[in-house]
Amino acid sequence: MRSIITISRQFGSCGHDIGKLVAEKFGIPFYGKEIITLAAKERGYAPEVFEKADEVATNSFLYAISTGAFMMNNIYSTSHVMPLNDQLYIAQSNVIKDLAAQGPCVIIGRCADSILGNLPETVSVFIYADMDYRIKNTMEKDGLSENEARDTIIKNDKKRANYYNYYSDKKWNDMESHDLLINSAKVGTEGAAKIIYDFVLEREKFKFGK
Repeated sequence: MRSIITISRQFGSCGHDIGKLVAEKFGIPFYGKEIITLAAKERGYAPEVFEKADEVATNSFLYAISTGAFMMNNIYSTSHVMPLNDQLYIAQSNVIKDLAAQGPCVIIGRCADSILGNLPETVSVFIYADMDYRIKNTMEKDGLSENEARDTIIKNDKKRANYYNYYSDKKWNDMESHDLLINSAKVGTEGAAKIIYDFVLEREKFKFGK
């Protein structure tokens, strides 16, 4: 097994839990918010500094690139003018590339599929679900009312889409941006994990002849 499995997910679709199950099935590392801690260490910040900036886009990133305000390979000429969100994105990108270089793993969110898109081992999965299913999950997990859960879902989906669409050259909810799309409301968490597991094995046979 040699795949790097990246998972994008709608809020409340159980994408995080599904990713953990897939990692357990393959016996490979799982990376979610741990990436923030590793990115903070790379930049010399406390993890809490980066937490609020996680998966939030800014308006200055592309401008900074176009003006040559910094370089992408860990060498920054004027990093002190770069917003925290952009520092986090670049630090996370470096961490994600390092993790992928270490071998097979599952990575949740953070444009990992775009960052690792040139690697033949990258498998991009998108988890979505019916709104009622996501509302139910969010109510149970966070102790919210139905209206509060709906508002939370809408807010977080918008944040994730903006982040992905801003830093990636693809679209968050575009089926052509991903190798596999799964409606977790139709198959459940275990079922979704099994589909990913089987898909990865079949893809490796087809792509790598194993």
